[in-house]
Amino acid sequence: MTENNTTTRNPEKPTSVSVKDNKERYTGALGPMRRWIDEHPNIWEFILFNVLSNISTATRFIVAWIGTAVFVSAMGMTQPFSFLIFNYTAPNSNGLGGFLTFLFAEVLAQVVNFIVQMKWVFKSDSSFKDAAWKYAILAIIVVVVNLVLPGYVTDMCVRWGMNVGLASTVATIVNTLLAVVVSYPLLKFWIMPKKSDK
Repeated sequence: MTENNTTTRNPEKPTSVSVKDNKERYTGALGPMRRWIDEHPNIWEFILFNVLSNISTATRFIVAWIGTAVFVSAMGMTQPFSFLIFNYTAPNSNGLGGFLTFLFAEVLAQVVNFIVQMKWVFKSDSSFKDAAWKYAILAIIVVVVNLVLPGYVTDMCVRWGMNVGLASTVATIVNTLLAVVVSYPLLKFWIMPKKSDK
């Protein structure tokens, strides 16, 4: 009995070894991956950001396809549209229908993205209220830029010989790439920081 007590309290056998062994047994086959994630949290966060951003990207594509089908093809809302910096007057920009398509696609994508990024990627401890107004500023910037570009991109793609549906898809890809480049640093360091990142 005494020998067992001495063995468990032996200072040459730190408890961290047994904790590590238990951790590896607990994670099983995912042990190496779990260690890699723990050793590279920022890289893993960026991977998660890009992978889970596909939820909002899917939203953007689906709404863009539905919007093109409804506003452009079915309703024929292709009359030239121009308002402030928004210019959908080029012959192949889809006019008002193109503007409405990208407006709805961007707004819904940004709502989905806010929830996904705050809860699943950054796991932010910022208050919802504090993050929401900052995200609204980012979303307005992203939406404005993404509403300005598609008219030009769509027109350019159609002039290159693409049909309207494919041209809208290319414009959506451009919007998505731009949103990633602008959004990640602002989300991580300003909108949804963890207390340890502040």
